[in-house]
Amino acid sequence: MEAAGAATGAGTGTGTGGGARPRGRRAAGGWAPCLALALGWALGWALGAEPPHRCRPDAALLPPPLRRLAGAALLRAAVPRLRGGWSPCQLYRYRHGPPATPGTAPGTATARPDGTGPCTRGWHYALPAAGLRSNMVTQWDLVCASRWKVPLEQTTHLLGWTLGSVAAGLACDRFGRRPTFVVSLGLAVPLGLGVALAINFLMVLVARMLFGAALAGAFLSLYVARLEQCDPPHRLEVTMVAGFFWIAGELLLPGLAVLCRDWRVLQGAVTMILALLAACWWCPALLLESPRWLLATQQLERARKTLQALAESSGRGADDQGSLMAELETLAEGSPQPRYHAVCEIFSTRVIWKNSVILGFTAFIGSGIRHCFTRNLAPHLPRFSSYLALVGAEAVACLFLCLTAERFGRRAVLLLCTVLTGISSLLLLALTQYLLDLIVLTLSVVGITASHAVTMLSIFFASEVLPTVVRGAGLGLIVGASFVGKAAAPITAIPNSRGFFLHHLVFASFAILSVLSIMLLPESRGRGLPQSLQDGESQRRPPLFHRPPREDHLPLLAPRGIPHDYSRLVSSAKRALGPRHSPTDAPPET
Repeated sequence: MEAAGAATGAGTGTGTGGGARPRGRRAAGGWAPCLALALGWALGWALGAEPPHRCRPDAALLPPPLRRLAGAALLRAAVPRLRGGWSPCQLYRYRHGPPATPGTAPGTATARPDGTGPCTRGWHYALPAAGLRSNMVTQWDLVCASRWKVPLEQTTHLLGWTLGSVAAGLACDRFGRRPTFVVSLGLAVPLGLGVALAINFLMVLVARMLFGAALAGAFLSLYVARLEQCDPPHRLEVTMVAGFFWIAGELLLPGLAVLCRDWRVLQGAVTMILALLAACWWCPALLLESPRWLLATQQLERARKTLQALAESSGRGADDQGSLMAELETLAEGSPQPRYHAVCEIFSTRVIWKNSVILGFTAFIGSGIRHCFTRNLAPHLPRFSSYLALVGAEAVACLFLCLTAERFGRRAVLLLCTVLTGISSLLLLALTQYLLDLIVLTLSVVGITASHAVTMLSIFFASEVLPTVVRGAGLGLIVGASFVGKAAAPITAIPNSRGFFLHHLVFASFAILSVLSIMLLPESRGRGLPQSLQDGESQRRPPLFHRPPREDHLPLLAPRGIPHDYSRLVSSAKRALGPRHSPTDAPPET
């Protein structure tokens, strides 16, 4: 399949020769959608932000010593209570003072067993200087007793991304990369409008979960299709450029929030961008079906048309196109039926299953441990600056992978990033109370950057070692594992949650454990993508930092297709033996 393999490398305009540049239209087809998908992903940051709030004053709900006070006098009297441990919600919700405790004077009664009363005058929210003036928190008063609904919404949204990744992976291997991308993008539009027009919190919960599933399907199918149309020297480059487009989308969201002001308008604006994207990407020229997947599943007629379009768009000569078509016609003899593979076949393998488990484990750790570092940034940075710091760390991680993963190999860089993540986590876990604030911030930034690199490289590494016939489903499981790790952050953010220390300890231990398992992975740098399950099983683990030769210049065996002719060898042997050693001159037996 030499001609077919050369044509698949032309999908991004970079053939096996390496001299061609990516064409603008084909590059936009692989990179530009990441910007819109990142806007949909980052919406949760703006929709769930909790502004400063308090219950509007109601004299009937204030403690008895404060009922006759107002204005500055009320503020002066309330400050000591706030410093004593009362929250702004408790100050106006306690009907007759705090709940009775041992030693309290008799006769102190409360309206409810917990000593609280309803907020009868509504909630007052401080308007931010920049950003949204209203969001889901202010829309449905998701504060105090209802504050747990915000982490529930975030967890449900991440669950949608998990389920969408798994379902889209299965669809990619059965129906193709391009149909899955187009259908997922088309479903995201009505689901996004459903979020913007939701009339209650339950409707938002369901619509946000389905919206996340549709975005995950578009992201995964585009990721796989883009990777399979690259030749080995440009796979990392093209994927990381798409990562920079994703980061650009995350950076655009705060500015878009300042312009929209209302969360429904912001959701509608992002949905309109996705609708415009879906309308443009119905054109097959922007994103062709992966010819590598078509050839691997024996869909030779569709592969012929796709490869011909790729060859024409990349400017290949008529001779190359003729040899390509001739090879495909030879393969098509007998009209083979398409053969699809199920994800369950991974479980019957040994090497593919091992690689999938290790890379899914590292992706889960890289996403889950990030909350342990971001929590240290919250007291020092406002919410807006904290968001920019996280996105900046992601950009640094992406740039670091661009500079190192192609030079030193995927496995070595993944091992380094995992070690940095584990060491930073252990130092913060054991010495936070004894370190200076500057050192704590430095370790947190290093840990965030390293964890981003671990997640991105684990997903990219998995896409290179998984065979084409099950690449979509296998990568969907690994991406889903990373979103399961992300879901640990909103769960620990539930009020009065005391599991943060255990969460930090478990993920730090997992990070150290994954260092040992990474050594069992093969190296995929400079190698072609495995096509079948047999190709995936033939991958072996090389020594660390060892660069295998790309080509054997001194073959020990004759190339395939050259007939073995031993006549010259026999004649040369006769001449070397000469007449003295001729077999005919042998003495007769006695």
